Amino acid sequence: MRIKAVLLDLDDTLWPVAPVISHAEHCLQQWIAEHVPEVAREHDVASMRARRQILQASDPRFQYDLWALRHTLLTQIFAEYGVHADQADRAMAVFAHARNQVNLYDDVEPALTQLAQRVRLGTVSNGFADLAVIGLADFFSVSIAAHRFGAAKPAPQIFHAACAALDMAPAEVLYVGDDLLLDVQGAQQAGLQAAWMNRHDSAAKNDVRFAHIRPQLELKNLHELLSCV
Repeated sequence: MRIKAVLLDLDDTLWPVAPVISHAEHCLQQWIAEHVPEVAREHDVASMRARRQILQASDPRFQYDLWALRHTLLTQIFAEYGVHADQADRAMAVFAHARNQVNLYDDVEPALTQLAQRVRLGTVSNGFADLAVIGLADFFSVSIAAHRFGAAKPAPQIFHAACAALDMAPAEVLYVGDDLLLDVQGAQQAGLQAAWMNRHDSAAKNDVRFAHIRPQLELKNLHELLSCV
């Protein structure tokens, strides 16, 4: 492979996301209990998640704009209890702050430091983590988030936009992500090369549903990428 640039996924590629979301939802619920207790008496994390899934199906925008999805849900629920709409802004600020309290995998900062000396780096993510708050923004010359771009992986246009911002042809760019469908297949169908970040020896590699997906590389960590660029 000839690689001139590397694009990276964020959630479950640079940090484990499940504990981050769990923590953020817990912080949000605590804030609601303190500031709008009438809502907390009727809604917990599970009930809000169920309402969010229903709301997501109601508008195509919510398939890629997860910030708007959560904000809209809070606005709707608060309105049902006569709570002013600006409380949804405050609640989302609490959620976003906790959403950015990530625990990076041990290899991430050392490997990014070396990779950045060899190739241009960027990110493409369906989530809304803030790399500046997290402390990684300086590693990347391009960062595209689905909620701002207006489309989410595996749509080819989000990959193409990142390549254009890098001033690279898609074939010169390697995309690294943990999801075989969104990341690997999505990138390859957009003309990029793709590496599967399989940190935990996922059973997906033996799943017949994904047998047709063949990443150019399979990685356990970012250090393994250093030998390829």
